[in-house]
Amino acid sequence: MTTRVEAPAGPFRTRGHGALLRARAALDAGPLLRNGHVLTLSSLLAATLGAAFWVLATHWYDTATVGRSYAALSAVMLLSGVGQLNLADVLVRFVPAAGRHAGRLALRCYAASALCSTVVAVAFLLLVPAVAPGLGYLREPVPAVCFVAGAVGYSIFVLQDGALTGLRRTGWVLGENALFAAVKAGLLALCGILALGAGILASWVGALLVALVVTNVFLFRHAVPEHRRDRCDAAGPQRLLGYAAADYVGALFRLAAYNVVPLLVLNQLGDEGSAYFSLAWVIAYTLFLVAYNMGSSLIVEAARAPERLEEHARKVLRHNTVLLAAAALLLVVSAPWLLALFGPQYAEHGTALLRLLALSALPNLLLGVAIDVARARRRLAWVVALQAALCVLVLGLSGWLLPLLGVTGVGVAWLAAECLLGLPLLLTLPRWLPRERSTR
Repeated sequence: MTTRVEAPAGPFRTRGHGALLRARAALDAGPLLRNGHVLTLSSLLAATLGAAFWVLATHWYDTATVGRSYAALSAVMLLSGVGQLNLADVLVRFVPAAGRHAGRLALRCYAASALCSTVVAVAFLLLVPAVAPGLGYLREPVPAVCFVAGAVGYSIFVLQDGALTGLRRTGWVLGENALFAAVKAGLLALCGILALGAGILASWVGALLVALVVTNVFLFRHAVPEHRRDRCDAAGPQRLLGYAAADYVGALFRLAAYNVVPLLVLNQLGDEGSAYFSLAWVIAYTLFLVAYNMGSSLIVEAARAPERLEEHARKVLRHNTVLLAAAALLLVVSAPWLLALFGPQYAEHGTALLRLLALSALPNLLLGVAIDVARARRRLAWVVALQAALCVLVLGLSGWLLPLLGVTGVGVAWLAAECLLGLPLLLTLPRWLPRERSTR
């Protein structure tokens, strides 16, 4: 229990001193915003260093190779998302109350995810000629091994983030992303010097494995034992299987919305269109991650103090609306100059797309909070319905608009889909997120 210490009143409490105290109070916002900020900072760092990675890639590889490689990594993330079984969100939700069962829960999730990710990655490689002929090079021995290892490794990478978040060790999420980015850039330089055709994919997978080893040593040797000591009376996760199964269905729709679109772009617009889309998406997706990361912190705090769910959710909405509005405005203004860092052709073809994606992050915040509140309340039918609607709208509109507007059509699709879902949620906000709830 914490005790609030008030500053003494009187003539010595100057206006400057009061401003200093208010600034200090803003920084000491409690674990909800603090952990959400650290996760957001981690995403921003990952996106910034990821963008630098692609800048280097565009200098060492031609546009077609960049486009194919980005589509391949999008496929890795899609298949990894399927293979994760959405267990990262399960760890975020149940690890805070798992106590002595936390380590066992994480390892079981790792094993299930690794097995499923291997199966879906191998199946994808067998079906490449039919579903993604532009990725035929992945069937060669070295790219194939990297592809399967990447799908399995990225699944564990995301799951360990869920475990660390549930343990309130978000600083390590920041550190592992920095490590991953640094090693990735170094390996890309080496692959570029060696002129490896699959160098982008190989460097990404190699860095992933390094980050996995370092982070899991900390997780199981330090973070989990400390959590067991702090919450040794916890009864362990309850009703986990039903929650995980229903939440997984919703997660599949979200994954399809995020990761099938790059394959649509590759198939309809070719390698160059994929390259122009990919770099705009890498930048804009950072704003989507702000909502996701703060939502993860919201779920952790809801597991620890469910009676404060509405209060915390409204705090997240207020805080992130200001943050995302400023960030979206910055991207809208700076879009052509940011994309020009990758080459003038990226600015020419991707500026409108980046601006539309940045604007769509604002209604996405409301959608994300609604989904997280429903997850905390175990209203999983609502969770599935919202994500299914997003998937259908994004994929349907993208497929229709790509031949008409090129890559800009994807931006129109995202903005329209988010607004169509966000507006009803905004109008019904007092119903699904009341300001006060009786505790009697």
